[in-house]
Amino acid sequence: MSGEALIPRIAITAGEPAGIGPDILLILAAVELPVPAELVAIADPQLLRTRAKLLGLSVQLEPVDLQQPAIAHRAGHLKIQPVALATPSKPGELNPANSSYVLATLQAAVDGCRSATANTGAAHNTNSADVATLGPGFAAMVTAPVQKSVINDAGIPFSGHTEFLAEATATETVVMMLATRELRVALATTHLPLSAVPNAITEDLLEQILNIVHNDLRAKFGLLNPRIAVLGLNPHAGEGGHMGREEIDTIIPTLEKLRTQGMNLLGPLPADTAFNPKVLHQVDAVLAMYHDQGLPVLKYSGFGEAVNITLGLPIIRTSVDHGTALDLAGTGKANAGSLLRAIEVAVELVKKSNDFAPARIDP
Repeated sequence: MSGEALIPRIAITAGEPAGIGPDILLILAAVELPVPAELVAIADPQLLRTRAKLLGLSVQLEPVDLQQPAIAHRAGHLKIQPVALATPSKPGELNPANSSYVLATLQAAVDGCRSATANTGAAHNTNSADVATLGPGFAAMVTAPVQKSVINDAGIPFSGHTEFLAEATATETVVMMLATRELRVALATTHLPLSAVPNAITEDLLEQILNIVHNDLRAKFGLLNPRIAVLGLNPHAGEGGHMGREEIDTIIPTLEKLRTQGMNLLGPLPADTAFNPKVLHQVDAVLAMYHDQGLPVLKYSGFGEAVNITLGLPIIRTSVDHGTALDLAGTGKANAGSLLRAIEVAVELVKKSNDFAPARIDP
């Protein structure tokens, strides 16, 4: 393999069939990509054919052969691993009957990624640039948006991709991180009511989360000594205990402990002043305590260009930063920019991960 270009095989789940997931996947399949990768749709073939006809797109579906090396995407062609819908889907019309299909596409992508990991297990962390997932399976998975409400309406407990992937890979703790080209924001807690956040912020949780962020910034992003800014929970980071004691009782002791273990941590910082160039130029990522503490800033600065990355998994997973946009499905007005960026980031992470190249300091 020495000297040969590595083409990663990327699984893409089409998400909620009534949403724009099929649209944006087909939009990208119809054109050349700026990065070399083989795209494999995990979807119902008839759904994609019907939607392509509705959108006026010419895309030829081709069955993927996982026993063969991946080949770079060609405009107008799309590899597919079929998963059948329970019932035909119409753009914009949610149907709980197809919820099991949505979860089956996710499980198929996870299984394909785990298969690739198992096939390269003997070479894992060899830091060899010649190691790739050349056997059966996927180097990474990219997910289009799902509609959590309709899955729950089907009687299936589902709180999001992140939690599903953790359970599917038997991973105890995972971390949601969104990233633009300039900013990475990870979350200590994800889909919790705000009233439940203070009790969820424990020393054990923060230690787990920060270890995952630190280790994945090294292993998947190639950062040798990642610098992480940690936000406080309360206004003004508690202001010395006058606005809450979580910083004094929990966050500060945890940061001090992890610093003795070699982590480069800044904070806890007041959230209202942390997102400024002076601070952000000093760090590689920000850890927010809860969902709406960190993500509004990130999405304001890069909506449509942001990528959701799940840290802590034994596989690489990225996703779009938007929802199903049911009103746009089938209209041709959906923007595929976030999905393209999610694919680009997945390819970057595959190349930077320790399976492919040594950790390095990002310039």
